[in-house]
Amino acid sequence: MKKMLTAAVFVMLGAFSVNSGNLQADIADRVVAVVGNEVILKSEIDERAVMTVMQYPETQKDSRLKEKILDGIIDQKVILVKARIDSTGIDESSLEVLTNERLKMLGSRFSSKEAMEQKFGKSVGAIRQEIRNELKDQQLVETLRKKQLGGLTVSHEETLSFYRNHKQQLPQVPEMIGLSQILKYPDIPQQSKDAALAQIKMVQAELQSGADFAATARKYSQDPGSAKLGGDLGYVQKGELVHNFEEAAFLLKDGKVSDIVETRYGYHIIQKLEKKPNAIHLRHILIGFDQSKTDEAGTVQLLARIKSDVLAGRATFSDMAKKYSDDPVSGKLGGVILSGSTSKTLISAASLRPQMSQIVGGLKNIGDISDPQKIDFQKGNVFYGIFQLNAKIPIHQLNPEQDYASLEELALDAKKQERYNEWLSQLKKEVLVRKSDI
Repeated sequence: MKKMLTAAVFVMLGAFSVNSGNLQADIADRVVAVVGNEVILKSEIDERAVMTVMQYPETQKDSRLKEKILDGIIDQKVILVKARIDSTGIDESSLEVLTNERLKMLGSRFSSKEAMEQKFGKSVGAIRQEIRNELKDQQLVETLRKKQLGGLTVSHEETLSFYRNHKQQLPQVPEMIGLSQILKYPDIPQQSKDAALAQIKMVQAELQSGADFAATARKYSQDPGSAKLGGDLGYVQKGELVHNFEEAAFLLKDGKVSDIVETRYGYHIIQKLEKKPNAIHLRHILIGFDQSKTDEAGTVQLLARIKSDVLAGRATFSDMAKKYSDDPVSGKLGGVILSGSTSKTLISAASLRPQMSQIVGGLKNIGDISDPQKIDFQKGNVFYGIFQLNAKIPIHQLNPEQDYASLEELALDAKKQERYNEWLSQLKKEVLVRKSDI
């Protein structure tokens, strides 16, 4: 699987073509490969190599970088020929969301739209279309690949055979832990709320007098992530936003502006720009609460009381998390923290931030609960929490007794890679592929 994914990475990095005049001077262009009726030019490989190194500087040391990029593009185009013959469909609404997200991410690297257009030598509209075309090709390839490999499974014997044949190459499993948490944001005093409310009302008055929303957001918004983008949050789906904000946003009609909305971060004014089947495009202006004047002592006392009740058997940690935690995700799960990459209940101890690692280091036995801890996760976003140790698995060599599910996944990946290579080889017999040295 690793080889296939590596090739795909180099293809995806080229989500658009860069004006070679801005990156390399006077490229002597020529055809380096032909796939069916399509040609691949040296300039395309050179441009993608430049973009790859810009984003991943370590790849500059790879003497085979351009060759890998070319192989990846050839494989993609071979599969695309098959996808078009089979009239493989794609999810248009998902494609639009992904295109806008990729364009927004790209735009965030430049000081202005004009700077981005100058860098790439083309308009934003042209850049967006190239991003969309590339993402569409990726969707076609991935859809056909899943169709070809989707029904594969591995038996118990195949998994054990994979383990026996690759035992010496299998990695160590890092220390894994299972944690639950109860998080509380300190209450905001009324004085701080009043000050923020007065300021957001002033902003609201300017908007109602005809001020441009984006310009007003750049002038007043205290959200560091979106203010410089005119308050633009891009496309968001249900479940991604704080409840009050989300509820108000999804009730808006396209182009309309909300009343003042309160969340734990402060007061917001929201503008809904557009609705897609699965997402909405939003802008907002935030006037935040003064987080330096919160009732931290009362929050610590509440968490200490919860810990005491759980350890005394008067309550369970799960029930208290559902009742008191301000984290909507783990709160619904009884405080259980899921791995962000796998959504499993075990997370790598090495992935913890230093403060969390120190807290967990003080939990020696299963069921231990930390004292209330102040967590400064981001500037201006302080909360308190208590943490319970649910599981602790030391470092060990991957083995069937402890890690059967992981071994089964690796065995399936290997089987899929083998079938993928066979399928791609067969497709290359059906599609004209000619390749020259780069």
